[in-house]
Amino acid sequence: MISARMKHLATLVTSLGVGGPRPMVVLDNLESWSGALVDTEGLPVGEPADAGVAEVAPGDVLFGKLRPYLAKSWLADRPAYASTELLCLRSINQVSPRWLAYLVRTQPFVEWAVATSDGTKMPRTSWEKLGSYRVQVPDPRSQRVIADYLDRETARIDALIAAKRRMIDLLEERKSVAFVRILAEGGFAFPLTLDPNWNEIHLPTAWMVIGLGQCLRQLTNGYVGPTRDILRDDGIRYIQSLHIKNGQIDFERSPYFVELAWHDARPRIHLRPGDVLLVQTGDIGQVAVVPPGFGDASCHALQIARVRPEMMSGEYLAAYLRSPFGYQLLLSRATGALHPHLEGGIKDVPVVVPPRPLQREIVRAVAQDQTECDRLIRVIGAQGDLLRERRQALITAAVTGELDIPGVAA
Repeated sequence: MISARMKHLATLVTSLGVGGPRPMVVLDNLESWSGALVDTEGLPVGEPADAGVAEVAPGDVLFGKLRPYLAKSWLADRPAYASTELLCLRSINQVSPRWLAYLVRTQPFVEWAVATSDGTKMPRTSWEKLGSYRVQVPDPRSQRVIADYLDRETARIDALIAAKRRMIDLLEERKSVAFVRILAEGGFAFPLTLDPNWNEIHLPTAWMVIGLGQCLRQLTNGYVGPTRDILRDDGIRYIQSLHIKNGQIDFERSPYFVELAWHDARPRIHLRPGDVLLVQTGDIGQVAVVPPGFGDASCHALQIARVRPEMMSGEYLAAYLRSPFGYQLLLSRATGALHPHLEGGIKDVPVVVPPRPLQREIVRAVAQDQTECDRLIRVIGAQGDLLRERRQALITAAVTGELDIPGVAA
């Protein structure tokens, strides 16, 4: 092996494109650490006149100079343009492009890129800094052997990672249809259309279908108005649409507060345990229920659905509206073309209502099923993380010579 700086292994491609319209690769199209190009169908088309773009040829290596800790790179397999967020490196001096592509994915190289970055919020490295990086370079034949070895081994690891990802997708799908499946086990199958003839739909004994408005004591809107003068650093919690995620109120993600006097002056928007909150604009149709012991809170631009407790629990209604059928029913009631939103028209949404005691059993069964899915997702996700760490360690060891690979000259 010989010791050489990065600038002697590759040259920076800086010329403007001259080959006509081509796919434009931007930083978001590259996956961290994997060397993969993602969302290939959504690549925008770049023009030769686009300022700062580099014309990419097959065999060039792209590396993200913006936020280099993300370790985004790609060995180009097609003509393209690279945006200004990316460095386009072309191997020289008999350096294998495949070996170079693995080099920029090694831990020491990425750490050097991070250490030589300028800026804090949006750190950025440069070719001038990366060009001074020193590395031990094997002979051309050994580079090809290393690249062949890593191609085989990383492909095996990537296949395992993809399998883990598919398992997680299946579990997420199982979570989304847990309510549907539990009701099916109780004898009710959701119709295939949003506007069926309910008289022809089989309902188990003592079940009924009624409009949402008949299930509610009250349907009202949270405060709608400017918030710049009412928000405080502490006080009464002020729930907004950004807090409604995955069927829960995630207040800690971005806490907002209002003064007690402001809250007390608006009892209509006070939240109570069992209230069902619906996002009206933006990510419309997202639903969460106020849990027991939540404490004093008001809300902004959310619909507050307060159930008739003798007929239904808020937990059951939230689970129903979060089901695929319930969610589509809400979306079908959205009004406004440019800025869809939900209003009082949701009162006619049909709700399948089992007997009250059975609702508790349904809610409990759905929660148990989804909790188990979440547990498995965490376990499989951790396995995927270990595989990614294994891939990264393997690349680093092979490129830096720490791993003994048959056919590589000492």
